[in-house]
Amino acid sequence: MMYLEDMRQGDRAMLGPVQVTREEALDFARKYDPQPFHLDDAAAAAHPFFGRLSISGWQTCALAMRMMVQEMQQKGMQSLGSPGIDSIRWRKPVYPGDSLTLEVETLEVKRSASRPEMGSARRRYVCRNQDGVDVMTMEGVVLYATRPAGGS
Repeated sequence: MMYLEDMRQGDRAMLGPVQVTREEALDFARKYDPQPFHLDDAAAAAHPFFGRLSISGWQTCALAMRMMVQEMQQKGMQSLGSPGIDSIRWRKPVYPGDSLTLEVETLEVKRSASRPEMGSARRRYVCRNQDGVDVMTMEGVVLYATRPAGGS
């Protein structure tokens, strides 16, 4: 198990990779972000920025979340959820077939003054494609359980 006390400012991890298929991109877009450049090849090709079918930025967030949860499960991290993300920036388009990785850096670790059973870690996330290009950045806070009294 990994608790708040096991985290340090400056800790880094590389997560992934995860790949998105065209079918997943189209399915996500139909359900959650039905803009033409996410659904139609001709509309995407005519778009001045994308040039071809791109995945939704929200799907990029969901793929990053998948990598974060896999890290928590693999390390036995005692996550209690999150009060929110402070910033998200979509830097470059993500396309079906891209392979994404996520670099995570712990910026700050704080034990709660009012809730001794928990604390928070501010983390920065940089999502990159297979060419090492930053496609998304995020920063937010995750809540973690503290080690139970008498725990090692």
